[in-house]
Amino acid sequence: MDLSSITVYAEGGFRRYEDAKVGLLTHGLQYGTGCFEGIRGYWVQEERELLLVLLRDHFERFATSAKILTISLSKSIDELVDITVELCQRNNCRTDTYVRPFAYKAAEDVGVRLHGVPDAFAIVPIPFTPYLDPSGLHVCVSSWRRTDDTMAPPRAKITGLYVNSALAKSEAVQNGYDEAILLSHDGHVAEGSAENIFLVRKGVLYTPDPSQNVLEGVTRRAIIDIARRELGLEIVERSIDRGELYAAEEVFFTGTAVGICHVSSIDRRIVGNGTIGPITQSLSNLYQRIVTGREPRYEGWLTRTYASAGVKV
Repeated sequence: MDLSSITVYAEGGFRRYEDAKVGLLTHGLQYGTGCFEGIRGYWVQEERELLLVLLRDHFERFATSAKILTISLSKSIDELVDITVELCQRNNCRTDTYVRPFAYKAAEDVGVRLHGVPDAFAIVPIPFTPYLDPSGLHVCVSSWRRTDDTMAPPRAKITGLYVNSALAKSEAVQNGYDEAILLSHDGHVAEGSAENIFLVRKGVLYTPDPSQNVLEGVTRRAIIDIARRELGLEIVERSIDRGELYAAEEVFFTGTAVGICHVSSIDRRIVGNGTIGPITQSLSNLYQRIVTGREPRYEGWLTRTYASAGVKV
């Protein structure tokens, strides 16, 4: 991907990607003392509009992650929303887009700490590249356990914590799978390497509750909302045993990058008949309609990049 032509927000203003640099000793790079978000923008060709999904929700979580790391954001949530919209306009984004805000400890010295370190943040938009195969995933239960809240807070999107995800993902792929499922420290199902997980049994939707060290996903919350409101499903958030994965009729991942992606097999055991199940399909269809602006009741979830500024693309 050629990033040289991309405009980013960094150091308090808009600048070219190639001009926004950090030093080799930057604290966030050396020690993982940073946090980030992932925000999807869906390009709707017939409207010639880029729809940013749940933008405020993402920045609210971003602010929480920053607070946990004692990072002071210099902008309010309203200002972050406005900067993101302007950034997409400046880049003339006319394709599905992925927006990455991140904040980090910016000192260039040696010493592990959070206190007494200057903060910085930036936002980078890039064309979206699909993260997982939507035709169905073959996954395994990882030998790596999900980081526990007594070690570092998994509810925040902390850069350093994603070593945990990287270890699990590479283990899975190198062993012939598409993705991994991590268990919590006490052996209950937590989540994928970068996704929340749902199971369907006898028409009930199950997902690990936040006490299982899951990231409280923005898309996870959205799916729970539409599953209950639109499909009338019973939603149960509780601890889930590993064996329940094998007994499930449907399993799917959710996340900003993946949307909804169904699981075809777990540890070589076929889920259902190996194809996408009816509940997963219904949720996937509905979610896709919502994020592309075809469900007026959910217009509040969307930020219109060009219409908001009266710009014609």
